[in-house]
Amino acid sequence: MTFSGELLAFLILAIVAVMGGVLLLNLSKVVHMVVALVFTFVSLAGIYVMLSAEFVAVVQILIYSGAITIIMLFGIMLTRHNDTSEVKGGRLRKVLLFLGVLGFAFAVYIGIYNLDFNSPAANLHENNTEQIGIALYTKFIIPFELTSVVLLVALIGAIILAKKDDEEEAKKE
Repeated sequence: MTFSGELLAFLILAIVAVMGGVLLLNLSKVVHMVVALVFTFVSLAGIYVMLSAEFVAVVQILIYSGAITIIMLFGIMLTRHNDTSEVKGGRLRKVLLFLGVLGFAFAVYIGIYNLDFNSPAANLHENNTEQIGIALYTKFIIPFELTSVVLLVALIGAIILAKKDDEEEAKKE
């Protein structure tokens, strides 16, 4: 097996993505968890670039690494929360976690064992942004619109919940 630059870049990006996820689960401070999540998001965007999905990579950077992360940080800063750390589990938890990771790795290995990576993908580099737009607004228009309605309902619900908290605080004072 020869190591090309593309394989090396993929391995580095994959390791950063996995390590970001592991750090997200193991860190105790919430802000540090968000930073680990940003590393995962950015490395996934790099993998998308390697797959010639530049539009998806840019959306990954703008939406997830930018907007979602900022919203999470604002949510952390603007809410009251006790900064007590959770009691870490003992050896049994670590062993079960390790077995779960090994099981997942084995399932991924079984899933990709017989794949043929030597055959070229059809139309990979040709107008991928246009193809996404056509598919999104023709074949997947109903799920796209339903998602926008669900997000709107979630936004209205968050506003109502925040307003109730403000009213309860005003009554206490």
